Amino acid sequence: MANVREEPTTLASLLEHGNVSISFLVESRYRVESVRNGLGGWGLTEEPVEHPYIKDYDERDGEGPRHWASRFDISNWGILSAFEGQERIGGAVISFNTPGVYMLEGRTDLAVLWDIRVHPEYRHQGIGALLFARVIEWANAHRCTTLKVETQNINVPACKFYARMGCQLRAIHPDAYPDLPDEVQLLWYRPL
Repeated sequence: MANVREEPTTLASLLEHGNVSISFLVESRYRVESVRNGLGGWGLTEEPVEHPYIKDYDERDGEGPRHWASRFDISNWGILSAFEGQERIGGAVISFNTPGVYMLEGRTDLAVLWDIRVHPEYRHQGIGALLFARVIEWANAHRCTTLKVETQNINVPACKFYARMGCQLRAIHPDAYPDLPDEVQLLWYRPL
């Protein structure tokens, strides 16, 4: 059984966290459509992609764990790491009470699950759920009332995971990524 421990919030810890691949195979996506111009809500329909491809968020210019400490004050962030024996098999990074992080909405009672990843060989074995449970504990210990998570319509497995973890899809932003016009931002919230 994997164990999860909190690590120091340092660049070194972030670099170790980034050694676990976040890439995944995109085989389907949610087609997002407004119903009656949004008055009837939004419709999400899972559909296969014509040409499956690998998505790796860390490959985007300026993104990934090695860049976060230079872009943000990470002193209020949390780093949780999952290990099988001595092998790092996953981790989660939580952002909290950090000026300049727009995802925090200027709130001090909101935590953002900034990043969660599980080594590909350990996926679908409950490691993500274990990490998510520890993220909830971390957020509660910091007196947060809500956890927020961002994902995209092309990450169907993540969407299903967050729904299973009790998160509610509360915001859809079709134009959030001008350089990625085929991706739609989905924001999930979980009351704590």
